Amino acid sequence: MTKQNKKQHLITAAGLEELKKEYQRLVEEERPRILAKVAEMRSLGDLKENAAYQEARRKQAFIEGRIKELEYLIQNAVISTQQNNGRVQLGSRVKLRIVHLNEEQELTLVGENEGNLLEGKISVASPLGQALLEKNVGTKIEVEAPAGTIVYEILEIN
Repeated sequence: MTKQNKKQHLITAAGLEELKKEYQRLVEEERPRILAKVAEMRSLGDLKENAAYQEARRKQAFIEGRIKELEYLIQNAVISTQQNNGRVQLGSRVKLRIVHLNEEQELTLVGENEGNLLEGKISVASPLGQALLEKNVGTKIEVEAPAGTIVYEILEIN
């Protein structure tokens, strides 16, 4: 038996709860539903010509893959414990000013699998997340973006 190389995943407590909810939904709702659909389509006969059966099997494979991924992430999750040391850390809510636009933006720094810009969550693995990590209020950071270099100033850290 080979030993798997396990990577710890830093995550916020809220992010871990979201992963657990998704896992529970997939195991308790989606998996039984797709298994029933596969069985129903199988009962119709010729599986080679049954597009609905093939589609149900693809969905089943996707669900099973996601369940395994979630199991791995949950088992290897390390919850970040934010210390209020005045620096940006995982879980910090940061108010930024985009210098060249003079616009303000608030973001929360989250684990690499939690990022969702529409919800104001920026992954610690993103270029901006990496640039923010361990910086203080008043610090200006430069981030390379497809449109060019963007300069941010840290206004507040909560």
